[in-house]
Amino acid sequence: MADEQTAPQLGLERIYVKDISLEVPSAEVFTKEWQPELDIGLTTTSSDLDEDHKEVILTVSVTAKNADSTAFIAEVQQAGIFLLRNIPEADMPHLLNAYCPNVLFPYAREVISDIIARGSFPQLLLAPVNFDQAFLQSQAQADGNA
Repeated sequence: MADEQTAPQLGLERIYVKDISLEVPSAEVFTKEWQPELDIGLTTTSSDLDEDHKEVILTVSVTAKNADSTAFIAEVQQAGIFLLRNIPEADMPHLLNAYCPNVLFPYAREVISDIIARGSFPQLLLAPVNFDQAFLQSQAQADGNA
């Protein structure tokens, strides 16, 4: 019984869209040939909800420029509430910055695709992201700077 109480537990309790936006600055974009340049940004933040629960937010933003003017700016904050009980402190950065974003990304990808299509732009499917590799690279870079 004591082992169950101290065994590490990890689980997704809820997934939801925390914030969503699509901005189309000018309708003129629809009168021009569609040759977009895309700028895609990904960020992850986390906060404590209580001793065992964290909210992790994956923000995906896409800015499309066409003929040197902004065609659209789409952004979603895809959030999840994760149960993280009895997790060794050394494992937390990887879980919060790689594992949890990996869980959230497919949902964010779908929302981004949907809101861009609703803005009457061609469908945009974001390529999969390897958050584990990105985390390892950021750790190596941080170790190199230390």
